[in-house]
Amino acid sequence: MEKRIVLGGGCFWCIEAVYRNVKGVISAVSGYTGGVRANPAYENVCSGATGHAEVVDITYNDEVISLEEILDIFFAIHDPTTLNAQGADKGTQYRSVIYYGDEDEKKIIENSMAKHQQNFADKIVTEVSPLGEVYPAEAYHQNYYNLNPMQGYCQVVIAPKLQKFMTKFPEYLE
Repeated sequence: MEKRIVLGGGCFWCIEAVYRNVKGVISAVSGYTGGVRANPAYENVCSGATGHAEVVDITYNDEVISLEEILDIFFAIHDPTTLNAQGADKGTQYRSVIYYGDEDEKKIIENSMAKHQQNFADKIVTEVSPLGEVYPAEAYHQNYYNLNPMQGYCQVVIAPKLQKFMTKFPEYLE
C-alpha cells in the first residue's frame, strides 16, 4: 500500500539522492514545508524568513519497505543531533525534521528516535510535527544529484552520503 512521509535533514538534494535509490520508494520530491508562507521560493526559504524546512516528500510501498526501515536510513545518513545545521549548511531550513500523517506514524517515529538515540552521544533534536502543506521545490532542484553529479557540492557532500547509504544498507538498494 502507498504511504507517505516527509523528511528533512539538511540540504534536500542529499536526502533525495539517497531515497531515490531505496527499494520500495515510489517517489522522492524535494520541497518546502513547516513554515508560514504559501508557495515559497528557494530564495525566500534560504533567508529563514518563511520558517520552512528543505524536505523530501517520500511516497513508498509499505509492502516493500516499512516506515521503521525508512527511518533507520534517515538516522544513518544525517546528524540528527545538530540543531538547524548539517555540516556547513546552517539555518532553520536545514533542520532535522520528520512530518507525519497520523498518530500511528508518530508513535513509530518516537520509537525509532528512542532506538537510534543509543547511536549518538548528543541528544537527538529532530523535530517531529504533523504534516501540513508541502510545496515542491523548483524544477532545477529535482533529481539534482543525478543531473549534476560532477558539481562540487554533489562530489563533496552528496556522494559520500550516498556511498555511506549503499555500504550500510545494500539490502535496500533499488
